[in-house]
Amino acid sequence: MTRSVFIETYGCQMNEADTELMAGLLRRAGYVVAAAANEADVVLLNTCAVRERAEERIFGRLGWLKTMKAQRPGMVLGVTGCMAERMREDLIARAPYVDLVIGPDTYRRLPELLDRARNELETDPLIDVRLDRTETYQGVEVDRQPGVSGWLTVVRGCDKFCSFCIVPFVRGRERSLPPEEVVAEARSMVASGIREITLLGQTVSSYYERGTDFADLLRAVHAVEGLDRLRYTSPYPNDFSDRLLDTLAELPKLGQHIHLPVQSGSTRILKDMRRGYSAESYRALISRVRARLPAFGLTTDIIVGYPGETDEDFGETMSLVKDLRFDGAFMFNYSPREGTLSARTKPDDVPGEVKSARLQTLIALQNTISGELHTAMVGQEALVFLTGKSRRNAGCLVGRTSCFKTTVVAAGDHQLGDLVRVRVKDATSHTLFAEVV
Repeated sequence: MTRSVFIETYGCQMNEADTELMAGLLRRAGYVVAAAANEADVVLLNTCAVRERAEERIFGRLGWLKTMKAQRPGMVLGVTGCMAERMREDLIARAPYVDLVIGPDTYRRLPELLDRARNELETDPLIDVRLDRTETYQGVEVDRQPGVSGWLTVVRGCDKFCSFCIVPFVRGRERSLPPEEVVAEARSMVASGIREITLLGQTVSSYYERGTDFADLLRAVHAVEGLDRLRYTSPYPNDFSDRLLDTLAELPKLGQHIHLPVQSGSTRILKDMRRGYSAESYRALISRVRARLPAFGLTTDIIVGYPGETDEDFGETMSLVKDLRFDGAFMFNYSPREGTLSARTKPDDVPGEVKSARLQTLIALQNTISGELHTAMVGQEALVFLTGKSRRNAGCLVGRTSCFKTTVVAAGDHQLGDLVRVRVKDATSHTLFAEVV
């Protein structure tokens, strides 16, 4: 009998890539992908643990699936990914109806574990969250989502151990996929119709394997015939050598965009976060980037309300954002994660209302800057890679400029995957509206 699986994905691009990995493993084990949870024999939630709100959302979803499970005897409900790794037995304590809990390094055993769960529904839930220092899933055939863009994970895990971050504890230590495997997978992706590839890693610029560093890897993938655009996320500020900057400048198919998480504009807070750089050295890095790569867009991540953050510290973050004028930013309130250094050693002492007020102030500033930068592009031309249909504008397609700015154009005779030259007609702080030249 054919078995079916439905996988819901929460969190970052790494989780999206892992969902495609699991789908490939299960397909080869005889599963088919169901269109909805209520049509599947197995429902898996592939989870994120970076912020508490993400975990609570997943518990809410599990509560809804509990009812469905009760109505469908034999259905297997599993939790995979970072939250499974972090919470383990605590997850089962809060959701005892879950049959399977597996971490990011145990997906090769997923078909076997599902068979056991299907045959042992009356026994205790199965938990397998062992981390593996060598697992890169080399050789696993991935079932990618239909489309013209695709993810390619080249670095798993993280060695940075920033004080606030749970990732090294739930995804293990850093290890890189062999370069020949990366290139072979990129060729396979292009052969399947993908025209834009994003290389993934928690600190992707730390890539190093068999004498090949990240600059070498970018050159190798860039040379794949049929690839139209190459991107990567997320690099780490300390890894940006002049050699890497020179490489970025020399690759025409590379997206002209760098996402460089800063996290705070206060050197005191950055030191406490164990980020390995100061606000001053980060500013100097951005100056180097803009001198060498003036056309590149820059985005960042910022955490507000880290333990001990004062008004002065927050003011330094505001000053950094005002001075550096990022094209965009992902901005969040600090969320203590059990097991991290900051959660173990520092009270979460910035009141919630203060965090919220600071975050809204920062968001307003960044929206103003983004709006000004976008407005300045009106009348300019750009090359846009079309990736999807507009949800709000019937008859329009959505894509991104090389600098990673979301752009809406009339569909006309164009198809997804086309690279079109456009002229910007209007702009908001988040979106460009353009016409094909």
